Amino acid sequence: MSTLHQIEELLELETQQVTAHEIVLFNDDVNTFEHVINMLIKVCDHTPEQAEQCAIIVHFNGQCTVKTGELSQLKPQCLQLLDAGLSAKIM
Repeated sequence: MSTLHQIEELLELETQQVTAHEIVLFNDDVNTFEHVINMLIKVCDHTPEQAEQCAIIVHFNGQCTVKTGELSQLKPQCLQLLDAGLSAKIM
């Protein structure tokens, strides 16, 4: 077995073992665009442009993934979004 083939197998195995989680933000009839954008900037470290795009996607599609990563990182961020009155869930 070639070294390249072994490396490819290891990379494939590592990729399968990594489970990415995501925070999904849901549309509601309560929060303003400004509030959603400000919270995404504050909590998820979005740029203003990213936050605005996510807010628009949520408005028109009903939901949008706003952050991906490890569960331990996403839990406190999702709780902050929920505490701010947004509808969010870790998937």
